[in-house]
Amino acid sequence: MFQPKTVAPGGRGSATNPHNRFEKLAIEFEPEALVDEDGERILPRTQFLRDDSQSIISLNDSPDIPFTAGVNPYRGCEHGCAYCFARPYHEYLGFSAGLDFESKIIVKENAPELLRAELSRKKWVPQPVTMSAISDAYQPVERRLQLTRRCLGVLAEFRNPVGIITKNHLVTRDIDYLSELARFHAATVSISLTSLDPELAKTLEPRASPPNRRLAAIEELSAAGIPVNVMTAPIIPGLNDHELPELLASAAKAGARSAGFTVLRLPFAVAPLFVEWLERHAPGHKDKVLSRIRSMRGGKLYDSKWGTRMKGEGFFAEQIKALFQLGYRKAGFRGDTPPYDVSHFRVPSDQLSLFGEES
Repeated sequence: MFQPKTVAPGGRGSATNPHNRFEKLAIEFEPEALVDEDGERILPRTQFLRDDSQSIISLNDSPDIPFTAGVNPYRGCEHGCAYCFARPYHEYLGFSAGLDFESKIIVKENAPELLRAELSRKKWVPQPVTMSAISDAYQPVERRLQLTRRCLGVLAEFRNPVGIITKNHLVTRDIDYLSELARFHAATVSISLTSLDPELAKTLEPRASPPNRRLAAIEELSAAGIPVNVMTAPIIPGLNDHELPELLASAAKAGARSAGFTVLRLPFAVAPLFVEWLERHAPGHKDKVLSRIRSMRGGKLYDSKWGTRMKGEGFFAEQIKALFQLGYRKAGFRGDTPPYDVSHFRVPSDQLSLFGEES
């Protein structure tokens, strides 16, 4: 079992706020201002800030991403995953990719209303939308705000396909909407499973559901007839890659129909933040992990090249790929997730109810 050198500070994946690469000025506090009277580090409380965006569906044309349309009710993520590739997005808002990313959460309070308006437009071409492509739509505050649930309610009314990506058991709260969409081949859920070691998971992903709860989510969703995929991601060479066979076997046993993987990505500020995490929690793994990452990224900690940034290149990348393929076959995944069906899309009128007659 992984033995962290220290406990994640205050349930945070980061311990610092590195300088924002887009800002010329930065605030540096005196060391004594960052600790309490007992000498313990003072970490910020989570703040929720309103986002007055006038649109909610974002489009992309990346060849590395298997979807075009995305919906993100939140920006930033309370889960605080040390490796999160989305951290640099917070820099565009004037914040840091470190503690700010996990403690200053931007909330799109009108997300359900915006989604309804955009799906109702004549120019909307029915197509699957993915939720949590950047920030997890089921991060802890969703339990209270229910923005994701309300967005799912809109998608269910329109019968517009949706794909959920999450590492939080909270997704099972919305089995009613997801199972209704699944009737029309219009819903899938991908559960992110990084490790089965609760200590490693707690340190890497301090505020996400523990591994046993994610497996329970797979089981509950599958039992409700909702197609579930497991994402063994990210694979961190020299840290959790050896777990691949067991991760896949456990997910398949819980009911996942298919599986995928991505290799750790460290764009921009994420690289120094992750190195810092290794130094704090896993110093004995640091050199091995960083050496293998560099061997997969052309000697660098990150290479943004299309086609390889998700998997890496070289010996260790091929080794991970082979281990995944072997584990996939042994786990016995069915791979029978039906394709999304947009033929049932409709713009609901006042006369149409969510669970009414098919029309």
